[in-house]
Amino acid sequence: MDVLCLIYGIELPNSDWEETPPSVKELVEKMGQRINQSEQELANKEAQIQELLEKINRTSNNSSSPPSSDPPNVEKARKKKKSVKKRGGQPGHKGHSRFLYEPSECESVLNHHPITCSCCGEKLSGEDANPYRHQIVEIPPIKPIVVEHRLHQLVCDICGTSTRAALPLDVNPSGYGTRVVAMIAVLSGLYRHSQRMVQSAMSNVFGIPMSLGTVNKLRFEASSALESIVEEAKTYVQNSRVVGADETSFSQGNVDGCNQKNNKAWLWVAVTPLVAFFQITLSRCTETAKDLLGEKFSGFLNSDRYASYNWVSLEQRQLCWAHLKREFIKISERTGVSKQIGETLLQQQEELFNLWYQVRDGTLKRSEFKLLVQPIRNSLKSCLEESANYEVGTREKTPFAKTVRTCRQLLKVEPALWLFVDVEDVEPTNNAAERAIRKSGNMATYQFWLPNTSR
Repeated sequence: MDVLCLIYGIELPNSDWEETPPSVKELVEKMGQRINQSEQELANKEAQIQELLEKINRTSNNSSSPPSSDPPNVEKARKKKKSVKKRGGQPGHKGHSRFLYEPSECESVLNHHPITCSCCGEKLSGEDANPYRHQIVEIPPIKPIVVEHRLHQLVCDICGTSTRAALPLDVNPSGYGTRVVAMIAVLSGLYRHSQRMVQSAMSNVFGIPMSLGTVNKLRFEASSALESIVEEAKTYVQNSRVVGADETSFSQGNVDGCNQKNNKAWLWVAVTPLVAFFQITLSRCTETAKDLLGEKFSGFLNSDRYASYNWVSLEQRQLCWAHLKREFIKISERTGVSKQIGETLLQQQEELFNLWYQVRDGTLKRSEFKLLVQPIRNSLKSCLEESANYEVGTREKTPFAKTVRTCRQLLKVEPALWLFVDVEDVEPTNNAAERAIRKSGNMATYQFWLPNTSR
């Protein structure tokens, strides 16, 4: 009984312990060490279990994973409420009818007159000043226009040298006209078709068979033609007042011969209200971000917390609250103190966006919005400061340690959470850039927009 009391931390009189045989003391010490070791192993196993559960439960709601990666049984954080409205156009909604071409644009106009009255059968005559118009729109048969250039070779009567005529300067030596090159560029870029799909479309739709090598060659021909326009777009973005930036991995391959080692590539995007600029590189470093935005970037940057953007001052940055919300959800799904911290942060985020939606809808003035945001900002900052003050090991991998480190990181960039409150035209999320890059990042066919894909 005394041994058990000692093991469980109950103090015994010194006389009783001194009278304890040495063999028993040694046994007690070993049992105490074994218990401490077992408790530490149990804590490590619990941390591993929590880490594995966090990976298993990772969805687009609590991470940067795209919604397409979610399993079918994932319950979305925000369910859409069932509408009480009836289907179709609502009262006051302006209807839309089918577009009709002008009669002068029609191939032919056919008039149809009723012969007899539908009621009494009497014969009808006359004209309807405003007849009902029904148009049939058809695509004309597509047949390629082929112009053959015959280059004759003649022999000189004096020296016997054979000379062949050269193609005129305005004739493309590739054998395909500008409209063919443009169509391949549109199918590859705007519609994001693969090379094989472009090859199939050119053959089946336009009657122009070509090899995959020719498809790729013509894509780079379009790339060269667009080089100056792309540079103009890049300059415009770099000089814009508000820019959203994002990046994602990209299956570049070595189609341009500049990636012989087949290194992993990255697709970068810089978005403004008028222009979205894409750039494919073999690097995700700070220098690449500077090349995208310009080293002298003086506008406002909307992005996530990726370190390559840290060279932009906090006064110029707006961190994406959609990313922050996912971080808060991840923290709230942990146990213990982490859960309380996450729920507190989520509550502040929800209050903030309830106000923002009113500003966006025009029901709340920005001056009032600024005043109402201040208490939310103070509460959120206090929560981050309190959480950052917890003591955790630098290499500790427990979920709670991750929570503390996340709060410390957010506290360092806290001023960049609130730029949208003071600066108009700055959104609290980076959704525009994410939407732009999500569609493009899923297809490895966008490199034709960039003359130098290994930059």
